[in-house]
Amino acid sequence: MKKYFMFDELGTNYRREIIGGLTTFLSMAYILFVNPSILSLAAVPDLPAEMRMDTGAVFVATALAAALGSIIMGVVAKYPISLAPGMGLNAFFAFTVVLTYGIPWQTALSGVLVSGIIFILLTLTGVRETIINSIPAELKHAVGAGIGLFITFVGFQGAGIIGNSDATLVSLGSFHDPKTLLAIFGVVITVVLMLRGFKAAIFYGMVITAVAGVIFGLIEPPKQLISSIPDISPTFGQAFMHFDEIFTLQMLVVILTFLFVDFFDTAGTLVAVATQAGLMKDNKLPRAGKALFADASATTVGAVLGTSTTTAFVESTAGVAAGARSGFASVVTAVLFLLALFFSPLLGVITTHVTAPALIIVGVLMVSNLKHIDWNRLEVAVPAFFTVIMMPLSYSIATGIACGFVFYPITMLLKGRAKEIHPIMYGLFVVFLLYFVFIAH
Repeated sequence: MKKYFMFDELGTNYRREIIGGLTTFLSMAYILFVNPSILSLAAVPDLPAEMRMDTGAVFVATALAAALGSIIMGVVAKYPISLAPGMGLNAFFAFTVVLTYGIPWQTALSGVLVSGIIFILLTLTGVRETIINSIPAELKHAVGAGIGLFITFVGFQGAGIIGNSDATLVSLGSFHDPKTLLAIFGVVITVVLMLRGFKAAIFYGMVITAVAGVIFGLIEPPKQLISSIPDISPTFGQAFMHFDEIFTLQMLVVILTFLFVDFFDTAGTLVAVATQAGLMKDNKLPRAGKALFADASATTVGAVLGTSTTTAFVESTAGVAAGARSGFASVVTAVLFLLALFFSPLLGVITTHVTAPALIIVGVLMVSNLKHIDWNRLEVAVPAFFTVIMMPLSYSIATGIACGFVFYPITMLLKGRAKEIHPIMYGLFVVFLLYFVFIAH
């Protein structure tokens, strides 16, 4: 096994890989509880039951998708990178596709499945590089930053820090609500842990917030810590049963959004983690095709299990910082996700006020993408800005992407830089223009 994972070549050993895999797991374990909360729309009151996904089933789907994706990444691509349902994409799935568009979550899962299959085909044919390279870097960074603002906004709402206002649309929430104060406490604790250098600060922050909530009577304590694995049947296989509902312009935009954001997330994470681990060679990523295939496969299987798009987690950098260098660390993380299946009773303790700090802090990290945008060049600054700002204001990640992709060709043409626009961008311009004409409301 040491030979297969190239321990000697990478200068690592079992101890470093196990510690690295454990560190990565703790850094991303929050997704086990945040994902079911988001996909079940727990932060939105008074919804019909059919609009909410079963939290127990999503918990199992999340753990299994993370385990499978991490195993494929570790064994096939041999990278210390772990996967799980992605933040931002789960918010797009729940708050834009299901809540705003009114698309049944079963149909949305079909869209995730199709995007995963397309991703696999693009990876096997090598077309993926052409598509990724056709989209300007500024728009890629803007998408990441915009999603950060969006999920932070969702976190503020779930915490009660931001509330509704008939006069100004939104306003400051009530700080007399003890549960809102609990969420603020969670944000403060998480920030303190991050500043003190804790690798799994977001996870520990959730644990401390949940314990505080139980101590002060704001959260019902769990009757047990370990139980049998929840039933996955409410979500399993639903993606296959609604294929006939995806052949619409609206679902085309949804599938493209799933695909693009997964592209950006994965490519960016792979480069970031590989660079930190010293695995880049001549500024290129070895076995990049296998790594992307692992991501696409995990998305496809995750959709069948019953969760939103599965993608590479940048939290893997925490494991690399702890010593991980090979795919064995990802296998360790996968095993821990499988063991986590027996801790589903904790779902009842992780309320929206406990998960809100995680959303807010992840948003802070994602908004750092803004530093990569050249704000002095208006032809790219304008579409980038519209991409970022329209996501939270329209409560739709797809609308933000559409704004940026429509404005980019226009501003570049007006600046006399038409030759720099890739033909694919013109095609996307038409698709998203149709989106505004026929879908956006």
